Order: sequence, then structure tokens, then C-alpha cells
Amino acid sequence: GCHQYTNRTCEECLKNVTCLWCASSGRCMEYPVRRILPPADLCELRSARWGVCWVNFEALIIAMSVVGGTILIMLGVCCCCCCCKTKSKKQVSEGPDKDEERAARERERRRVRQEERRAEMKSRHDEIRRKYGTV
Repeated sequence: GCHQYTNRTCEECLKNVTCLWCASSGRCMEYPVRRILPPADLCELRSARWGVCWVNFEALIIAMSVVGGTILIMLGVCCCCCCCKTKSKKQVSEGPDKDEERAARERERRRVRQEERRAEMKSRHDEIRRKYGTV
């Protein structure tokens, strides 16, 4: 496995994805799959290289954490925006219905008032006609 690449180059060791390179000791070893992070007695995080030679394990973990956190924050913001939009759409859709109801009630009041005025005017005209005998 990986031990045959000990004291060679990092690139040769990391060609196999299951290998871990320790820069301080120049050892190539099997990645300890049972543990997420390689233990300090095996190789300290600053010296450990996995996947790529130019980034140490510590920086790799920090970078992955930052990227993961950023993605989570963006998802949270998107969810909040979507929720706010649906709430505002519901409010907007309820608004015009209420406005239409108010407008309809106002139109009905005006129509009733106009009919009352017409009836009043007609009765006045009828009285005037009777008075002067034109009916």
C-alpha cells in the first residue's frame, strides 16, 4: 500500500486517494478511516497532506468549514427571502379584495342616495304640477 512511498515525494504518495503524507517525517501512510482527523501522534495537522500537496490538512479543514458555512448562510438567506415573498404576496392578494369590497359598498351607498334624491325631486315636481294644475 502506501508505505512503499515513504521517503519519496508527496505527489507520488497522494496518487493513491487512501494515502496520507506526513511532511515533517516524510512518511506515506494509510489514511486512518476510522477517525475523521488523523491523530496527532501519527502526524500533526500542519504537516499532514491529503488529496493535494500544496495545502496542509489544517488549512484544508478551515477552508472546507468556511465554504460549508457560507453555503449554509446563503441557503438560510434564500429561505428567508422566499418566505418573505410568499407572505407579502398573500398580503397583496388580500388587499385588493378588501379594497374592492369597500369600493362596492361605497358605490351602493351612492346609488341609494341618488335614488332617494330622484324620488324626492319627482315628488316635488308632482306637487308643483298639482299646485298649478298641469297634471
